[in-house]
Amino acid sequence: MAGGLAASAVIRRHVIFEVDFIYHLRAMRQAWTAAAVAGLLWTAVHGNTPDASQNPPAATSQPGRGAGPQGGGQRANFPQQQRAPGDPAVIARGRALFGVHCTACHGADLRGGDQGGPNLLRSQIILTDQHGENMLPVIRDGRQGAVGTMPAFRLPEADILAIAEYIHNVMGQAGRQGRPPGWETPVELNVLVGDRAAGQRYFEKVCGRCHSPSGDLRGVAARVVDARALQDLWVSGGVSGRGGGRGVGPGEVEMSRVQVTVTPPGHAPVTGRLVRIDDFLVAIVQEDGVRRTFRRDGSVPKVEINDPLEPHRRLVLELADRDMHDVTAYLATLK
Repeated sequence: MAGGLAASAVIRRHVIFEVDFIYHLRAMRQAWTAAAVAGLLWTAVHGNTPDASQNPPAATSQPGRGAGPQGGGQRANFPQQQRAPGDPAVIARGRALFGVHCTACHGADLRGGDQGGPNLLRSQIILTDQHGENMLPVIRDGRQGAVGTMPAFRLPEADILAIAEYIHNVMGQAGRQGRPPGWETPVELNVLVGDRAAGQRYFEKVCGRCHSPSGDLRGVAARVVDARALQDLWVSGGVSGRGGGRGVGPGEVEMSRVQVTVTPPGHAPVTGRLVRIDDFLVAIVQEDGVRRTFRRDGSVPKVEINDPLEPHRRLVLELADRDMHDVTAYLATLK
């Protein structure tokens, strides 16, 4: 019986291998065919085959959409990025109409809204459209799509084309590497906006029972330079003099601090670091590195958990934004 199962497993692996090989072989053949067709088209248009001695035409930045939001010479990827800039008045009108009729389903940024509409930034209908010829019938007549039904909008053709022009304007600002429309330079958020004095008072009242600016938090701002990381760490309880302030991940911090004592019936208590606990078992690692797993049946064995981060978990539920920023501003001075 076991031999038959093993033989069947081997046969299945061979079948899967052969199917996978045929799949990749077909993919390579399709890619080769596409390359060959591209070469034939080049020959038909230019009368010869391109070679290394011929320099390709210099990439020219298209005005408006093709040049990218900062005019940095972004190469046009789709037809709507190769179009001339639209009329600002028409774009503004289309934006208003889009906000009224389309935002609920497709979102203000075209990436899907609360009503579950698809992401327009990836729509082939829009990516291959030039002057609204693809979008107009869909908006006017509606469409049954994979994620739901788009209703028909009985709008004047000029309004529909204005919506299409606005969508093209947004799509023309799409960044490189699939980035959504917007500036290429990401926005840097400044979290050091709190009151340092207020933060010190809050720290002394709430945090001073366990932490000290001259003890475990001495020089914390020098160890954790990034203000956002500093804020994340102290809120989660990850900031401590132990570990050198290296920014240990939350899971690793909990594994090193949560202590569990398991007392099986008729046996001595066993203490170690928590690895896993649920309704069926509890696993710990003892000081000597030995991992122990105990089966649980209700309250047997007795399990006692000592989690130093529990005050931080409770704090998150009641921490106000103002207090969070104030304490971060104060901790940023501890260098």
